[in-house]
Amino acid sequence: MKTTFTNDNGNFVMQFEGRLDTSASFQVERDMKVLYDCDGHDITLDCTQLEYISSSGLRLFLSVLKNAKARGSHVCIVGLSDTIKQVFDEIGFTCLFDIR
Repeated sequence: MKTTFTNDNGNFVMQFEGRLDTSASFQVERDMKVLYDCDGHDITLDCTQLEYISSSGLRLFLSVLKNAKARGSHVCIVGLSDTIKQVFDEIGFTCLFDIR
C-alpha cells in the first residue's frame, strides 16, 4: 500500500495505491495524520489506484470525514472503482461522502 500526500493550491490530496487492508491500515493511518490539520482546507481522497479497502480502511476514511467536518472542511472521494463504490453503497458511505 502506498499513499502520497500533496497540497494542491491549499487543498489537501491523499492518493491511495494498492490494497488498504488491515495490515496496511496502521501505516496508512500514520500517513493520513497530515489530513487532520485541515482547518479551511478541502480534502480529496484519490482512490483511482485503490484496489481494495477493508473495514479498517473504511474506518480511516470515516475518521477523516468526521474531523474535517468539525473543522469546517469538505471531503470528497474521487476515482472509486465499481467494486469499491458498491461497498460504499452497501454500507451507506455514498450518503456521507461527496463521491465524484
